[in-house]
Amino acid sequence: MIRKIIMLTVLMHTSLFAEITNSCISCHDGLAPIREHSSKMMQEIFKVADKAGVKGNDCVVCHGGSPDQEKKEKAHSGTLAYFKTNKGPKAFYPYPGSPWINENTCGMCHPNQVAAQENNLMATEQGKIHGALWGFGAKEGYKHTYTNFGGKSPDPHKRLGTETYKKYMDELAALEPQGFPKETKELPPAPTAEEIEKDPSLSVYTYLRQECLRCHTGGKGRERRGDYRGIGCASCHVPYSNAGLYEGKDKSISKTEDGHMLVHSIQSSRKVNVNVHDINYTGIPVETCTTCHNRGKRIGVSYQGLMETEYQATFDSEGNGQPKLHTKRYLHLTEDIHYSKGMLCQDCHTSNDMHGDGFFRGANLGAVEIECQDCHGTTDKYPWELPLGYSDEFATKPKEGKARGTTKTLAEYLKQGAIPKDKGDGFLLSARGNPMTKAVKKGDKVVIHLASGKDITLTPLKKLKEEKKISQEGLIAMDQIAAHRDKLECYTCHATWAPQCYGCHVKIDYSGGKQNPDYLAASKHHVNGKTGEVDNLMDFLVDGKVTETRSYLRWEDPALSQNGEGRVSPTIPGCQVTLTVIGKEGKALLQNHIFKIPNAEGAGEEGINSITMSPVQPHTVSKKARACESCHTSAKAMGYGINGGKYFADQSKTTIVDLMTADQKVLPHQVDEQIPAIPNLKHDYSVMIDENGTQVQTVGNHWKLSQALDNETRSKLDRRGTCLSCHKEMPSEDLAVSLMVHTAKFAGVKIDNEMHKMIVNKSILMSAWVQVLGGLLFGGGVVYWFMRRRRKRKSV
Repeated sequence: MIRKIIMLTVLMHTSLFAEITNSCISCHDGLAPIREHSSKMMQEIFKVADKAGVKGNDCVVCHGGSPDQEKKEKAHSGTLAYFKTNKGPKAFYPYPGSPWINENTCGMCHPNQVAAQENNLMATEQGKIHGALWGFGAKEGYKHTYTNFGGKSPDPHKRLGTETYKKYMDELAALEPQGFPKETKELPPAPTAEEIEKDPSLSVYTYLRQECLRCHTGGKGRERRGDYRGIGCASCHVPYSNAGLYEGKDKSISKTEDGHMLVHSIQSSRKVNVNVHDINYTGIPVETCTTCHNRGKRIGVSYQGLMETEYQATFDSEGNGQPKLHTKRYLHLTEDIHYSKGMLCQDCHTSNDMHGDGFFRGANLGAVEIECQDCHGTTDKYPWELPLGYSDEFATKPKEGKARGTTKTLAEYLKQGAIPKDKGDGFLLSARGNPMTKAVKKGDKVVIHLASGKDITLTPLKKLKEEKKISQEGLIAMDQIAAHRDKLECYTCHATWAPQCYGCHVKIDYSGGKQNPDYLAASKHHVNGKTGEVDNLMDFLVDGKVTETRSYLRWEDPALSQNGEGRVSPTIPGCQVTLTVIGKEGKALLQNHIFKIPNAEGAGEEGINSITMSPVQPHTVSKKARACESCHTSAKAMGYGINGGKYFADQSKTTIVDLMTADQKVLPHQVDEQIPAIPNLKHDYSVMIDENGTQVQTVGNHWKLSQALDNETRSKLDRRGTCLSCHKEMPSEDLAVSLMVHTAKFAGVKIDNEMHKMIVNKSILMSAWVQVLGGLLFGGGVVYWFMRRRRKRKSV
């Protein structure tokens, strides 16, 4: 049906001009073909053009229009007869990838991906919406009711993926129904200033529409440095530079006006070449992904080693400070090892991860089907020996079952990607049962066929263990301590750092009238066929102006919590909303307000603070793991906060700094509040649980198992004060210890770190043997005494 519609579309405008050549390039001379003419994709496009009677005109197949017309306005025009109202898209598509019309363009050849994209997280922003609603008082509770545009999931049989995958996802949806809704509602409109006077919490819809919802694929976003991109399919598949300037050879396209693609090309897989200034590349650059993935969990920029900073260093050759990228400035920290080895985002993430499978997802854990072990395995099992669901349990026990194996069978929609000719012993399977088309088993190795054209041979952990290529520390952590393997995510130890933005201070000011645009509403408005793009954002101004800031930033050693999959995970601040709402008269309706959620997260009617800590995959993986001490002796890791939450004074009280007496009586009458109070913040933003083990803020709000570490886990983790176990007797509180210390001193033994570790190790071994042998001797003595006594009784 879709093919017939597009054929009709083209034929209606070109039927009188059969066998014409590509007249579009008479104006667009120098424009690069969207794909190489020799490519399979372009050959399919030419076939469609031929059947439509516009032989050789590949432009019309995607863009429509009237190529017989000489004037631009007429060539770029024409309303389709089968659209009965003006609400439908136009016959000329300046942005063929737009999700509003791409069933008529990209969907001709890629119907599965186009159908699935409506409900994927990049389009719905479901998790982001729910997180904000939770931070403003949990308006929908745990339900993920709202998405950008609402809708329904399709027939379950239409889910993309293997039968095994479909069965797996059905079971997961039954387990977590709040995270896999079958139907969603469109987000309510932005409130008026008058409505805010009655209910300030409605400001969440202003916040979402002005700030949070700029990245969805139904619009082109904010269009500032680093934020230029396409729409719909073109969000990922068409290259845009940071500046949003065109650098191709078409003289009809401005090279100084921003908002244009870098070159007129599709970027995709390793078999698709893109040429920019005589440089060829394949795959989708990481920077395309970071156009959106630079807020929230910040996984895109973190993958590149970029951590935002408030400062402008370093200076350029003219003394200018660092320019803003994504409206931020950055430090360059350690990159993810996968990035350093040349891996693009698509080299790990599958088609279903990115395009979706057609069904709604509450948040990232519901969408991502891959786990580290899918390629690396464990120290006692190769990836193909692991059961399906391993490390994706959504339970607190490791998955068990038969080996998942490999496969050489692919669904038709996957075959449209770059499939390696040498399938080796088969494709590896994801934790949820779909083939990973870039990962091939070769004996006891894994070959990854990267989108850049490079191949990487990966040695799984089991093989590395057999070859004795894992360090002693690694073997202890991954192999000897089974609890680490069974209960932790791999990246819990291997994430070098994680961005931590504590305290999300949101001010929404309704005293100035209509000031900022509603990006979500703008994306639904179409001017002259410009789907998803408007001529003037000023047409979409709504009441209120959003301003954001934070309390402080960190990046080192994130805290730990239990994620929705039931595994211990790095944890960073999520939506820690501290809200100030200024009413239309210029007075605060809410000031530094943190909402309380009753009867949630273990709290009673008094409620728990709605600020949130979020489990995360930081995408900052390194070969060397974080030190044992960074978890086992860290109050922060356990959830008690940075330095046990002891750095900050009582933030629920206002701080005034001025001349005052020794007992802190302020002397002047004309004073300012230096740091106004945050009434509900009784603990620092980094504290998840207090010293009594009571949870004081939300930890994850999407999945049932997300929570702070429980008492049992913390008791196993906590090894603070271990040094005192020995040093309370050293050097002179015990005769034997004192003699040992003095002997070492007079013998000239230098107690450095290595010697200290050796002494502790020997002490443990000696103590263990003494206790074991002592137990055996004692037990033997008891048995000997009992047997001897028994013999005496018999002799009597």
